[in-house]
Amino acid sequence: MRAHTTPQRDSRRAHIVLLAAGGCSAWRIAEIVRVDVSTVVRWRDRYAREGLAGLEDRPRSGRPPVHGPEVRLRIVATATSTPPHPYDGWSHRLIADHLADTGVSVSQVGRILAALQVKPHRVRGWLTRPADPHFFTKAADVCALYRNCPPRSVVVSVDEKTAMAARSRRHPDRLPGRGRVRRREFEYVRHGTVSVTAALDVHTGQVVVEELPRNDSAHFIAFLARLERCIPADLTIHLVLDNGSSHTSKATRAWLAKRPRIVAHYTPKHASWLNQVEIFFSLLARAVLRHGDFSSRADLLEKAIDFTIAHNETARPFRWNYQGRPRQTGHESAAAAKEPCHAR
Repeated sequence: MRAHTTPQRDSRRAHIVLLAAGGCSAWRIAEIVRVDVSTVVRWRDRYAREGLAGLEDRPRSGRPPVHGPEVRLRIVATATSTPPHPYDGWSHRLIADHLADTGVSVSQVGRILAALQVKPHRVRGWLTRPADPHFFTKAADVCALYRNCPPRSVVVSVDEKTAMAARSRRHPDRLPGRGRVRRREFEYVRHGTVSVTAALDVHTGQVVVEELPRNDSAHFIAFLARLERCIPADLTIHLVLDNGSSHTSKATRAWLAKRPRIVAHYTPKHASWLNQVEIFFSLLARAVLRHGDFSSRADLLEKAIDFTIAHNETARPFRWNYQGRPRQTGHESAAAAKEPCHAR
């Protein structure tokens, strides 16, 4: 009776039984529970005869099932099989047409599948990860760098954000008002896309953003060379990289091999979310790109750089929490489930 998830009718019946066990009269129980006396007598007597089973509803009379277990099994077997060509998935109508010989209706198919919690119309993404014997070793190595910076070193998270669309609306937005959200024109004009490369200093939160004319090894190496010149020569550079083609190419590995002070740490395959610069890209997308209106590619790039400059003025390191449940501190709130870090 104290459980929050108990249906009201079950809780009321249990209340009646408990009061009766405590010696209350039927009239007094009816006043407390606010039901009729006959209701109290019925559930009290049922419990006395049958126990907990007596508090359940009796089977009700009604129309007998039109379709037996065989039809239900055929419906489930159809919904969990490969659909016929050229369909990509089963719908209730397609299942009913496929089982036309049974006479089952579209609505009946929906009710049967809903009762069995079979949902052929829904799809959930799935990734079959190839075996990587060093998966957790690589993940632990990256997380260790985030938690503790090695002496006389700097930890830099590097990645690219490609194909940011520069789009402008055909008509200006209508500003929000009392009881009215901002309105935006559906039609837009494409002005191309912009790609950038970003480097995040993990332990200061400072970010450097640069336009990426082409996502290849040559431009990536050129960015790393400029990054190396900006960092004092007496510091070791620990690079956190994902497994992008420009990061793992022969040219990039050869360039890194010639520079012993640059140590590359690659995230495990299909775990690029371990790269902390992705969190900065998420901030950029929410603050600038999601509802942005850009008159040109140059306009988009300028706003992205201006956002980076503003971000650096108050930048702090992200609080890394591998479990995805950041600790609460003051007014801080939990980050999204898919983001293993959040910013203070």
